[in-house]
Amino acid sequence: MEEKHIFIVGSNGIPAKYGGFETFVENLTAKKVNPNIKYHVACLGKDNNEFEYNNARCFSIKVPNIGPAKAIFYDLAALNRTIKYIKKNNIKNSIIYLLGTTIGGFIGFYKSKLQKLNIPLFVNPDGCEWKRDKWNYFVKKYLKLSERLMAKYSDLLICDSINIEKYIKETYSKYNPKTTFIAYGSDLHEQNTQSNNKILENWYKEKQIKTNQYYLIVGRFVPENNYETMIKEFMKSNTKKDLVIITNVEKNKFYEELKQKTNFDKDKRIKFVGTVYDSNLLNQIRENAYGYLHGHEVGGTNPSLLEALSSTNLNLLLDVSFNKEVASDSSMYWNKEDGNLSNLLDTLENMNPDEIQNYGIKAKERIKEIYNWQKIVKQYETIFLT
Repeated sequence: MEEKHIFIVGSNGIPAKYGGFETFVENLTAKKVNPNIKYHVACLGKDNNEFEYNNARCFSIKVPNIGPAKAIFYDLAALNRTIKYIKKNNIKNSIIYLLGTTIGGFIGFYKSKLQKLNIPLFVNPDGCEWKRDKWNYFVKKYLKLSERLMAKYSDLLICDSINIEKYIKETYSKYNPKTTFIAYGSDLHEQNTQSNNKILENWYKEKQIKTNQYYLIVGRFVPENNYETMIKEFMKSNTKKDLVIITNVEKNKFYEELKQKTNFDKDKRIKFVGTVYDSNLLNQIRENAYGYLHGHEVGGTNPSLLEALSSTNLNLLLDVSFNKEVASDSSMYWNKEDGNLSNLLDTLENMNPDEIQNYGIKAKERIKEIYNWQKIVKQYETIFLT
């Protein structure tokens, strides 16, 4: 069988340090099964060199630091390099897989080029990026236009959420977009060894936290992840446990606004502990949490939610369709009404340990059955080779 070349544009590249798309590309390349696939991955870099990683050809793109437009510039530069490489090497059997819809505003121009070269364009539409509060009015308008044009021009939209696929089909029905659903993935984590526990013990000591005596939040520190509601409700609750928040708040305007609104700095239970980039340590912190709080409202299948389901027994999720699709009955749900979450936290204060354990078993079953990387990689390889 002739080798199929898959060019992946739109992630920051591999090796993955953080981020959903990056982790996806890391797993897609590392867990590759079919030898007839050759991956080419665009990587945000400090030069324009090439290197091999996970048997993929990785090509770095150096991009000037030009603010919000940097992402568009990077994706366009990566797409240009990809087309040039395909022409130069006379590659006849290829697919370009775009992660995200950032460059949708330019895709009409590129689509004619790709058609001449007989290159199908696959797109992951991500999760309604234009809805995020961090963007101003004009950026939101551009992102919405980009999403629409990607729906119009792509040969296949691969959605990692059933609800996102449904949204794309309904919103852009006039283009009759071709779509499919392939979930995002997670690994079930083995219980960590004693040697690693020393690192965890030191971390607990430094942050003044005790095993199973804290609720945990891990995620980007942005308004649409509902930090304000979670913090206010937690402060209202009578729980003796801590609220441990793993996120980057350095030089963050939102952090200062939140402090003024909630006075969380006066509540000793609330602990912003910075970031944790050691994945083993982070998994242990998740495993040893009493519960996980998830307030993400925008987007499809959220990677941090999958990580929580694969590690933490008790998961308390904002009641929106995206979260329910992923967790089903393996989690408990809260809404943004005054007192809803704080009452739930009070109810859970003395929850039966067996009941907590049962939620954990259900959560891990969800990951095993639907969101495991081996299954997802197989589905992608089938689509790429069809």
